Amino acid sequence: MKASPEKSSGTYELLDSGGGWRLERIGPYRVARQASHACWEKRLPAADWDDVDGVHHHLATGGGRWEFRRETPESWTIDYEGMRLLVRLTDFGHIGLFPEQADNWRFLRERLGRKELGRVPRPARVLNLFGYTGAGTLAALAAGAEVVHVDASKGAVEWAKENARLSGVAERPVRWLVDDAQKFLRREVRRGSRYDGVVLDPPSFGRGRKGEVWKFEDSLADLLADVRALLSEEPLFVVFSCHTPGFSALTTEIVLKDHLLGVLPRFESGEMTIPQSSRAEPYPNGVFCRFQGTS
Repeated sequence: MKASPEKSSGTYELLDSGGGWRLERIGPYRVARQASHACWEKRLPAADWDDVDGVHHHLATGGGRWEFRRETPESWTIDYEGMRLLVRLTDFGHIGLFPEQADNWRFLRERLGRKELGRVPRPARVLNLFGYTGAGTLAALAAGAEVVHVDASKGAVEWAKENARLSGVAERPVRWLVDDAQKFLRREVRRGSRYDGVVLDPPSFGRGRKGEVWKFEDSLADLLADVRALLSEEPLFVVFSCHTPGFSALTTEIVLKDHLLGVLPRFESGEMTIPQSSRAEPYPNGVFCRFQGTS
């Protein structure tokens, strides 16, 4: 069965969570994915949890697999937060959408709402590191910014390009780069490049195209030092998020303040969350820290 990527199949909704799982509606399809930190009780009855098209299981050897209970397409398209996005059910359990980032996308649109900067009016220049499937890039492009999108995965960059096309922003000023984020930053520092805003969501662990090892706690300080060196004279923001176990919002805030507070004095931090249909409390999924300039 195939779905047309041009036509939206609906939107995203987190239906319920608990017992180490989350239950989601992604367009017309319902899936259950493991979520180890969802240690509370489920709210919806077992019949709702059983009525799914696919279930993702983690494997002890790493990665995971999907158990499909009904015929499900390889990909389909949904509308979410003003964007049209391509959904795929990957072996790792990712779907290409991270709805906990929605507040960060709204923040980008708001901060970039004043589209021209400086004495000689120009668009804001934004760097999106670890850009993955590109929703942050799409939000910045829609707000009038010029964007450099960097990810070490060629497949992720191609996915982001397709999302830009589906969302109608592919012709806006954007560079799509398949590159190791830290090596790219160091080259940009040497070149004297400057950005008005930086968005970064580094993974807990990863490898670059040539086997470069990224480990969050070992590499973060150098990464932030390079980000600081690339900020323009009057930067607008740095948006940082992560899903690394052990890094609370306060831990993240303390680390980032060491590098950014001198140039971006306004900040906020907290948990990223997703609204749930079954309960008043949102579903927590990672942390964020946003730094802003005074203007």
